[in-house]
Amino acid sequence: MPHLITTLGPRTADQLGLILPHEHIFVDLGPIAAENWRAATAEQVIPVMAPEIEKIQAQGVTAFVECTPVGVGRRADIDQAVSEATGMPILVPTGIYREPWIPLWAHDASQEALTDWMLGELTGEIDESGVRAAWIKLSAGDDGITDAETKLLRAAAQAGKTTGAIIGSHTIRGRVVRDQLDILEAAGYTAERFIWIHTQAEPDFALHLEMARRGAWLEYDAIGGGQSDEAYIERIQRLLDAGFGHKLMLSHDRGWYDPSKPGGGVPKPFTYLVETFLPKLRAAGVDAGTIRQLTETNPFNAYAR
Repeated sequence: MPHLITTLGPRTADQLGLILPHEHIFVDLGPIAAENWRAATAEQVIPVMAPEIEKIQAQGVTAFVECTPVGVGRRADIDQAVSEATGMPILVPTGIYREPWIPLWAHDASQEALTDWMLGELTGEIDESGVRAAWIKLSAGDDGITDAETKLLRAAAQAGKTTGAIIGSHTIRGRVVRDQLDILEAAGYTAERFIWIHTQAEPDFALHLEMARRGAWLEYDAIGGGQSDEAYIERIQRLLDAGFGHKLMLSHDRGWYDPSKPGGGVPKPFTYLVETFLPKLRAAGVDAGTIRQLTETNPFNAYAR
């Protein structure tokens, strides 16, 4: 039976409701060389992030996708601790961020070794944390895919084919997503198991439609951030009209505890989608069944294995 792999064990669709498909509990955005993420403890993070999780639980959020990969401070043990403190199932990724955040060991590793590493986390556990990776998180730069990023993408394709895990990539430019899909399909993977993270950042809506037609998931995140709600709603309605409501997900890309800042910084709440945006979407004429598809069915179908 399809299920999500979470920090609290497997979850089936009938156990879940609203899912946030792109958020962060913990991210290290400080100087790469400082590696502040290594010294952080769960005891520091829980008092900062647990209240934010509890707020969305009160809104009906039933699962939360952590999108921090290796390179920007992934800490599966901290995700696990926050999950256990709040009772929120969290999906943690394997995978590595883009240049210049790719660690030296990954630069030096072969594609086969990287596939084996991902498979180990997707079928076993992450860093002896007891947490099994639920999916694969990658990234690519705006100017095109580097050799190291291509190697990671091909390694992910093999790991994804073997396990059924979806690949999501932080990619801003649609033309780079086109190249990523070409590489994945040449490796025998399918666009239908790929999430274009940050689709909303690409101004050319024709590229949104192109990738949806190829089968990719589109993720409009940063809702409540830089773009207006009206801009999001206009694009959502255009995608729905084009028949791609089954391939769209909505989230904030918010949080998080940053160990490079005093006290972890001030987290941005995960409440805007339910509190403010979805009522606006309803007022714009999007019916309740479609909203359930966008916020419940689609995230489950994307991340389920």
